[in-house]
Amino acid sequence: MNFEKVLMQAKEGDSDAILEIIEMYKPLLIRNAIVNGRFDEDLYQELVSELLQCIQRFRIIE
Repeated sequence: MNFEKVLMQAKEGDSDAILEIIEMYKPLLIRNAIVNGRFDEDLYQELVSELLQCIQRFRIIE
C-alpha cells in the first residue's frame, strides 16, 4: 500500500494505519528521543504525540 493511502486512512482514524506510520517512523523517533546517550521515554511520547498531530493536520494541496 502506498504511503499517501496509509496516511489518509490514518487521518480518518484507522488505528492500523496509524500504527503502521508510527512503526515506519519509530527508528527516527527513538533516535531523536536519545539525550546525552540515554533514551528519554517522555520525549519519545512527545514525539509520537507530535507525529499524530501532524497526521491530523496533513492535507493534499492540488
